[in-house]
Amino acid sequence: MRIDAHQHYWRYRAADFPWIDEQMVQLRQDFLPVDLTPLLVGRDFDGAITVQARQSLDETAQLLQWAESRGKADAVVGWVDITAADLARQLETLRHPRLRGFRHLVQDDPDPARWLHQPSVAAGMSELQRQGYAWDMLVTWRHLPELTAFAARHDEHWLVLDHLGKPDIARGATAWGEQVAELAAMPHVVCKLSGLVTEAPEGRWSAAQLRPFIEEALARFGPQRLMFGSDWPVCLLAANYDEVSQLLEDATDALTADEQAQIWGTTAARVYGLTGGESGSVFKR
Repeated sequence: MRIDAHQHYWRYRAADFPWIDEQMVQLRQDFLPVDLTPLLVGRDFDGAITVQARQSLDETAQLLQWAESRGKADAVVGWVDITAADLARQLETLRHPRLRGFRHLVQDDPDPARWLHQPSVAAGMSELQRQGYAWDMLVTWRHLPELTAFAARHDEHWLVLDHLGKPDIARGATAWGEQVAELAAMPHVVCKLSGLVTEAPEGRWSAAQLRPFIEEALARFGPQRLMFGSDWPVCLLAANYDEVSQLLEDATDALTADEQAQIWGTTAARVYGLTGGESGSVFKR
């Protein structure tokens, strides 16, 4: 099974996407399953994980409808207010066989470190992990220390580091590897090989510049805790779908067939429960 573990759909309305600024002209349009399907087919993907881009229950419901319109290997990482007092009730309302995890735009919070340490967040995470939902972690390199402490407190189910924690490309892969080392040592944490092209300064990237980060991630997490994600359509700010896929193909071509299979689908299938079950996935230490 080959899975693109990180992509987005949306019908674009400027008011719904404040993070898409006027410089991101490539993103100020609709991106729907009909647009992604040819790209997935062209790279022999069996399915994709659609990840929330708005903090909206309505968006989560729409993403689930779109996932149903594609193959059985498609699933959704949606959004819910995990600080809500009635979280358990909301999760029951949202329950759906394609809903396999949740995410919050922590990087966009006025104080990400404070958000990660809220008691209400801790209570919500306990409920999500009890119910078997994965949690995608979206921060930048600036808050990796706080995220590491967060991950240590919430170790009952899978946590997924999006976009390698958005490393500081200018500081280099070795510095990022040292920063992420403690987080990567936790067996319940996996990492998406995604989003690197848009972290390069001004979107001007080269394979030689980004490949060391992929190699460092392999050394820190191992193939069994890494997964490919295109970050389409956000990647279009710096590269097309084939360029993003080829970057990882070239960086992993010396791995064994089994190691490559883990990165290109097996890890995502395991973490997001694509191999069975009505919702959630199974986490074993």
